[in-house]
Amino acid sequence: MNFTVSSQALSSRLQAISRVINPKSIYPILENFLFRIENGKLTVTAADNDTTLEAVIELNECDADGQIALPAKSMVDSLKEIPEQPIRFQIDTETFSTTIKYQNGEYNIIGQNADEYPPPAVLQEEFTQFGINSQILLDSMSRTIFATADDELRPVMNGIYFDINADGATFVASDGHKLVCSKNSQVQANGKSSFILPKKPATLLRSLLSKDGSENVSVEFDSRIARFSMPEFSMVCRLIDGRYPNYVSVIPQNNPHHLTIDRQAMLNALRRVSVFSQAASELIKFKIDRDSVDISAQDIDFSTSAKESIVCQYDGVPMSIGFKASFLIDILNNTPGQEVIFQLADPSRAGVIVPAQQNEGESLLMLLMPMVLND
Repeated sequence: MNFTVSSQALSSRLQAISRVINPKSIYPILENFLFRIENGKLTVTAADNDTTLEAVIELNECDADGQIALPAKSMVDSLKEIPEQPIRFQIDTETFSTTIKYQNGEYNIIGQNADEYPPPAVLQEEFTQFGINSQILLDSMSRTIFATADDELRPVMNGIYFDINADGATFVASDGHKLVCSKNSQVQANGKSSFILPKKPATLLRSLLSKDGSENVSVEFDSRIARFSMPEFSMVCRLIDGRYPNYVSVIPQNNPHHLTIDRQAMLNALRRVSVFSQAASELIKFKIDRDSVDISAQDIDFSTSAKESIVCQYDGVPMSIGFKASFLIDILNNTPGQEVIFQLADPSRAGVIVPAQQNEGESLLMLLMPMVLND
């Protein structure tokens, strides 16, 4: 079996899907790529126990259909050093000996029998399907994935919750301290359905999505697995089993005090002041008045402190409230726009943070639980 392919096209696809491979897999065959040629196209597969990624590559030429498993690390490391040029694979299907020829030399490696490679999971006969623009999916996942948990006792919190209905799609993530809810009405779906996408496949999928919004992603899922199909890649993964908490019930509905502030100015101030907070708590205190907010931190153990004042617009009664610095920095880093609005009720209730200007068809909301102030 012989075929010729662009070195750059193959190398970029291999690097993209290799992230799924677990180098310490209990199944040695999963430390390989599966190369499968069919109808003049090369499909390369990488997998772990729960997720399978596939990339499709056009071939310059080939003389037969067939398949072989080739060592992933050797393929990625060797091909990324070859400049753009056609490279030729010569494979002995009996011994699995493989020669990769390029302009100034060749590599010789030994593959494995592709029949040992596990097939991807198959959807049940009854499954749900919807389409979504790659840019919308990328933005929604990027804004939520940082808020997912790493909780062995509550595995349903360790992923992104996709809540699909006729009005659009809502993407939710929470670790119990912060919550992100990103809704987009441009997603078209028939009926109501939902699933929880684990963090690892969510991270992998985000790295594969087109960033220019020129592609559509087909999403198919049942109670066990989901399949995401794109023009050049596809992913099949196992879903998290369980019922996601009622996220709507934890969002405060009555927040009469509104603080509007420049997002980057607050972010910069938080980074400076948080250096002087206690390492264990990372407590940052906000003292909010009509046209300014004082941001302060102190570490009693080391007798250090810091304070900054930022101009703001505040509609409400003067208030002091505390937040964990790293959580608030994460939220501001993932909130778009120049200004953000803090919607507050009192120092003991969660603060709701939203962009001052929402994009058309989008509704983004982030929630952060407060910390108890000592004074």
